[in-house]
Amino acid sequence: MPNIHPTAIVDPQVQLADDVTVGPYCSITGPVTIGPGCRLISHVVIMGRTTIGANNTFWPFSVIGGDPQDLKFKGEDSELIIGDHNDIREHVTIHKGTANGGNVTRVGSHNLIMIGSHVGHDCMLGSHLIMANTVQLAGHVRVEDYAIISGASAVHSFVTIGPYAYIGGATRVARDVPPYMVFEGNPSAVRSVNVVGLSRRQFPEETIDRLKDAFRLLFKPSADGSGVGRTTEHLANLERHFPDDPHIMLLVNFIRNSAKGMHGRYLEAHRKDSRYHNPVK
Repeated sequence: MPNIHPTAIVDPQVQLADDVTVGPYCSITGPVTIGPGCRLISHVVIMGRTTIGANNTFWPFSVIGGDPQDLKFKGEDSELIIGDHNDIREHVTIHKGTANGGNVTRVGSHNLIMIGSHVGHDCMLGSHLIMANTVQLAGHVRVEDYAIISGASAVHSFVTIGPYAYIGGATRVARDVPPYMVFEGNPSAVRSVNVVGLSRRQFPEETIDRLKDAFRLLFKPSADGSGVGRTTEHLANLERHFPDDPHIMLLVNFIRNSAKGMHGRYLEAHRKDSRYHNPVK
C-alpha cells in the first residue's frame, strides 16, 4: 500500500504504485499515474493527465502537470510524461502540452531540476540533464541528453540545446546551442568546446581535439576580428575530413538544421501556428 500522509489529498482517479510515499499536505488530482519508488516529500501539487515513472523525488512546493501559460490553450486533453530517477527540487513548475505542440510535454530520466526552475508547455527534455536554480524554459524548447544549463538562464521558445552543451549562468538563449559547446556571455555566443564536461563523460582526447578543430573553424573570430562564419564550405570540409566521427557529423547536421529555422532556431521551421497571431483569452 502507498504511504499517504493523513493531510494529503489524493483524487480517486490517481493511480499510485504500492511503495509511493506521499508526504504532508500534498495534493494529487486528475488522471495521474505515479510509478514505484517515487517520493513526494511535502506540499507537492501534481495534477492533470500526468504519467510519472519510477524513483522520482519531488520536493516541497513543486507544481507538476499544470495548465500551460499559453493564450492558445483551450483546455484540450494534453499531458505530461516524466521518466525515471529525476530529482525535482523546490518550487519547480512543469506544464503539460498544447495542441499546437503535439499535446505532450516530456521529461526524460536521471535529471536534476533545481529550485525555482520552469519547464514550459510542449518542452522535450532528454536525460542526464542539470538545470540549475531558476532556469526558465519557454514553450516548445528541446534540451538533449547531458546538457547543463547554469542558474538564472532564460531559454527562448523553439530553441534546441544540443547534447553535452554547457550554458553559462544568467545567459539569454535565443537561438540553438550546438552540441559539445560552451554558450555564454553578454551578448551570448559559442565560446569554446565543453572540454570539462566531455572529459567527465570520458570522451577520448582525440574526439575532443577534433571538436576543438571544428570550433576554431566554425566559431572562432579571425585575427582581423571578423567572424569565420558557419558557411557551407566549412561544414563540407568537416564532413569530408571526419566522415566516420559521429560527434563531428552530429555537430555539422545540427548547424545545418539550425540554419533552416528563423533566427537560428530549427524548431521554428516546424511550428504550426503563426508567430504574428496574438490570441485573446
